[in-house]
This record gives sequence, structure tokens and C-alpha cells, in this order.
Amino acid sequence: MNYPLLEKIKEPADIKRYSVSELERLAKELRALIVETVAENGGHLAPSLGTVELTLALYSVFNFPKDKLIWDVGHQAYSHKILTGRRERFHTLRQKGGITGFPNRFESSYDAFGVGHASTSISAALGMAISRDLSGRSNEVIAVIGDGALTGGEAFEALNQAGDLGKKLMVILNDNEMSIDKNVGGLSDYLSRIRITPQYNRAKKDVGSLLMSIPHIGDKAFKTAQVVKDSVRAALVPGGFFEELGFHYIGPVDGHNISLLQELFARVREMDGPILIHVHTTKGKGYEPAEMEPDKFHGIGRFDQETGKCPPKEGAPSYTSVFSKALIELAAKDSNITAITAAMPSGTGLKAFGEEYPNRFFDVGIAEEHAVTLAAGMAADGKHPVVALYSTFAQRAYDQLMHDVCLQKLPVTLCLDRAGLVGADGPTHHGAFDLSYLRHMPNMTVFVPKDEAELRDMLAMAIRMDSPTALRYPRGKGQGVALSEGFQDVPLGQAEILRDGSDVAILGVGPLLYKAMEAAELLQQQGISASVVNMRFVKPLDVDTIKRLCHVRLMVTVEENSLLGGFGSAVAEYLADSGLGRSLDLLRLGLPDQFVEQGTQEELLTVCGLQPEQMAAKIKERLN
Repeated sequence: MNYPLLEKIKEPADIKRYSVSELERLAKELRALIVETVAENGGHLAPSLGTVELTLALYSVFNFPKDKLIWDVGHQAYSHKILTGRRERFHTLRQKGGITGFPNRFESSYDAFGVGHASTSISAALGMAISRDLSGRSNEVIAVIGDGALTGGEAFEALNQAGDLGKKLMVILNDNEMSIDKNVGGLSDYLSRIRITPQYNRAKKDVGSLLMSIPHIGDKAFKTAQVVKDSVRAALVPGGFFEELGFHYIGPVDGHNISLLQELFARVREMDGPILIHVHTTKGKGYEPAEMEPDKFHGIGRFDQETGKCPPKEGAPSYTSVFSKALIELAAKDSNITAITAAMPSGTGLKAFGEEYPNRFFDVGIAEEHAVTLAAGMAADGKHPVVALYSTFAQRAYDQLMHDVCLQKLPVTLCLDRAGLVGADGPTHHGAFDLSYLRHMPNMTVFVPKDEAELRDMLAMAIRMDSPTALRYPRGKGQGVALSEGFQDVPLGQAEILRDGSDVAILGVGPLLYKAMEAAELLQQQGISASVVNMRFVKPLDVDTIKRLCHVRLMVTVEENSLLGGFGSAVAEYLADSGLGRSLDLLRLGLPDQFVEQGTQEELLTVCGLQPEQMAAKIKERLN
């Protein structure tokens, strides 16, 4: 497809020369390019389609990158990326070596702050506003946050301080799912125009000065007038909550009306103090399948651009779906089981649980810390809550896991989806550190199933335990193993020998064991006999099995977790503390001490040296 207006943009400032009608045509080109690219690569489609006009209005009024624009999460920032010198590379979106799916400070000077987790934009923007004032600069600082991200506690902490400090700061609340206040159309726009009119703000100040000049009456009258004004404002003007925090609230306004947004931004630039502009947008705007099913097209894989349909899923069920069905099956027999997630009911598989047991399912919004302590409260009163989070997001609840769950030895089961390398979402989303931060928590048991059958059995075992437990499993399809009826017992802290060998002992956790088995077969073809052990638990560690294997020439650990503090570190610590390591060589294979780039899961396993051929080569080299 041709993009005549887009192709004329050499730098973002060129947008300022376009008329409103040209910007509206440019919006259509942007949407077409976004749909075309995401259909091929996958990505966050619906949110970015909803912010096209908002982005164009921002770039037609402000002077980026001198002015600072901070996107929350970055799901909404594809137009921003295209307009800031990345159009010609946009086809590489989320691919290995291509442009990232989220704003990234290392990718462009226009990406003022790197993001990937929600609710950070206002904190970062306030930090930049403070720094600006300390440096004596006068640039604008703008945070764009979605209504979903506003459910996160960090956003409210930042709003609280921003209102108190009174710094010049603009927060744009992009409401694309549900209004905080009812969108009242023309009246709302009218109220917004009045409140940003300089004469209106000056009139308020002049009335106050007049009342204060009247002896004996002025102070009382001024306070009374202030109370009346605040009461009327709270009754008639949306956003009274934000006003009470110290923000000037404007909105809701139509987030697809470019001329209105331009006028609004131009006037707001002249105002002091923190300002919150509430814009209402349509998720998936301009692409009918995404407008009809915005949740489906929020984050989506490849799809047919003409029909909006994804290719049929084939092969083994996903780990997420197996977890979902197992939990529903267990909950049918145990009324004390509850389920909690943080704005990810579909992604974690808990949507089906919520439909089956609506009174036992709780979506807390983007509030992982609250999710874990909420679970602790339930557990303290006799329930067994299962908290399903993406591994990368569970990092936010580290303190709550430590103090509220483990310290009190409460029976909370933490299920970590997307553990290990997740693929195209990249370094902000890889679940690379959970084994490292879970295994040092007292009272915690850490399960790592090698496949979907073991996931079912371990989930059942974890729920039977009267103490904190955690399971971690990857994104994507399972291994295709048979799933038995019911649930089999898994001996606590006992490993499973998958293959016997005399020269090398490969100890692993998780689905990477299947690649370790292939590596062992390659070694066998070269005359090297290797055993493969499914350790199953990172904590407690099966030290008896490790002792029995210490006769080998080389012990190898394999994990899809950071080598720093992970499973291999646990084995190394035991060997060192027991003295067994003095006569035994140890090779640890896992994720390096760096943030791993984006790409397919298989590409990234290659980058990290975790394919069977690579494992076999490293083992043979170490033996020589």
C-alpha cells in the first residue's frame, strides 16, 4: 500500500505543517500501516489504533524530543514510533534485530522513558518535571496513561505527590474501555473549554482578590465562596477526585477530534501546575474486527488482514489452558480454592474459572502487590488462594510474597505463567528471574514441571500443601504428552531419572529437559554417556540424588532462568557447602547476566546457547 503523506515526513516537526484535513488523512495511513504490520508480525493492535489522532495532535502542538512524552506500558505507541523516524523499519516490529514493541531509550531519543510494565508513566514524568525545574529549563512533560494502567497503585502514588508538589505536568488519561465519568458529549466539551480559558482562570483569581479586600467580611466570604465553588465543581464537573488531589481536570473530550485536541493542548501549555486531560478513545478504531473484539486484538499473533481471523491453533494444548482446566477440576472438589489475577484473566487462563466460579474469582486490576496480600488475607482465614500472574509482573510483589505470605507460612499458591523466554515481547516480559527470587524465600516450595502432565499433578500437590508454593511454566504449547485422568502424586523434593549415563549427569528443570534429552542423544553418538535428571523442585533440592550422581566426570545444570541465583546456583551452593565440589566439575547452562533481546522463543534459545546441539558441544568441550 502507498503512504503518500507518511512518506513526506522526514522528521516529526513536519507534522506541524499539515492541516487538520491532511492530518485526518494521515491518521488513515497510520492505521493502515499498523494493521498491515501487526497482521504479519503480531503485536498490540487495538490500543495503538485508538491513539492515532491523539498522537498526531500531540506532535502537531508540542516540540518533541525537547518536550518529553512518556507512554505508559507502550501498547499505544505504534503511531509514535512510526512518526519518529522508524517508519521504514516498522516492518521489523518485534522481530529479532528489529524495532521493539515498546518505547525504548536505546532505540530513539523520542522514547523519553523505557516501559513495558504498567502504571509507571506518571512517576517517571514527575521525576522529569522535577529535574527540569532544578535545571532551570521550561520544556513540557507529558504522560499518557490508559484507564487500565490507572488501576495500578504506583499511578496513584505518583498522582498524590504530583498534586502536592504542584509541578507543571500534563497527564493524559486515555480512556479506551470504560469511562471514569459518563461521557456527556457537547456539555463536557463546553465545560472543558471554559475551564481552560485564560479569562476563566483569571476571573477566579480576581473574584478572590475582590472578596479579600473587604474588611472583616473578605476572609469569611472568600472561604464561603471557595466552598461553594468546590461543591459546584464536584457536582457538575467530572474529575472531582483528581481536582481534590491538586490537578486541574479537563474532560472527558473526544480523543479522535484532532482540531479539538490541538486547541486544548495549545491552551493547556499556558497553564501552570499539574493538569489531567481525560480523553475518550475507541480501542481498535478504524479496523472493524478490532473494534468489535478489542480484547482479542489487544495483543494478538499473526492474523488475516482481510478477515481479522487468526490461523487455527494446532498441536498440543498450551500450558495456560492445561492449568486453567486443572484448576477448575480441583475447585469442583474443594470449595476453599479461590483464584486471583491482576488484569490478566484471559492471559493466565483464569477467565474460564471466573465463569465457572464467579464468587471465587477476583481480578484486582494492575495491582500485583495487592493481589498477593489479598491472597494472604484469604489464606489466613481458611481459604487456599491461587494467584496467577505473568512471571515478569510477579516481580512487583516480591515484598508481599516475602513478608505477607512466606513469613506467615500461609497456604498461597503462586502460578507463574510466561516463565522463561517469552519471545517477541522482549526483555521487559521475559520471565528470567523468578527462580532466583523465589528460592531464597523461607517456607517457599518451588515446583518446575517439565511438561503439561506434570503441571497438573504439581498444581494439585501445591494446593494440598499448608504452606507457600510456587509453580512456573512457559508460554505456548505443551509437549503433547498424554494427560491422565485425575491427579498423580509427586513425591515432595524428589527428582526423576529420565535417562541413565556414566560420564555426564545433566540436571534440569522445566520443559528445557526435552532439549537436554536430545543433547544426551547427540553425546551418545559421540561416545559420551549422559544421564538426564528431572529435578522437579528447585526448593527443596533433592540433594540425595545429587550425591548419588557425583561419580560422573561432569555435572551439568540446565534452566531457562538467569544463571545468577537460579537452579544451577542452588546446585553449586550445595556442592560447595558439602565439599563434594572439590572433586567434581560443574557446568551451568541458562540465561546470561544480561537482558535478552526479542525474537521467537527458538531464536532466543539459540542466542542463549540452549539448543541441543549447543548444549552437547559445550559439554564435550568441557570434558576435553
